[in-house]
Amino acid sequence: MNHSRAEEYIDFNLRHAWHKISRMYNQKAKAHGLTMSIGFILLIVDKDGTASTQLGPRMGMEPTSLSRTLKTMEKKGYIYREVDKSDKRKVLIFLTPEGIELRKRVKEVVVDFNEKLLQTIPEHKLAVFFEIMNLIDEHVEDELKAINFFN
Repeated sequence: MNHSRAEEYIDFNLRHAWHKISRMYNQKAKAHGLTMSIGFILLIVDKDGTASTQLGPRMGMEPTSLSRTLKTMEKKGYIYREVDKSDKRKVLIFLTPEGIELRKRVKEVVVDFNEKLLQTIPEHKLAVFFEIMNLIDEHVEDELKAINFFN
């Protein structure tokens, strides 16, 4: 395939689609005084708490941005922090009752969008999509390992 236009590159299409999805979620979050990052954190914090060090890698956020977002969430009363009882070096993040309520609303938005996609994308195409995304993920991991090897 001759790649003469950006639209013909796989990563261009991934970025383009993600940018639109991100914009959509940020606009929906903004209507509730949130950001997409806050919504994502609300979704991934476990009932038994989540180590703050696990959030960054799961979200693809830099530590400074994550720290700022967690401070905002704490000020707004969505989360609280607690030192892990078994490992005093770990700080666990928990949702407050308000954070739990917000999580329900955020989850509704995400589930609603995913349901719309699932209704319009045939199962066989979805299976191929996930297979391709896994292959892309493997290639990216290989590239990251190669970069780290030379640094």
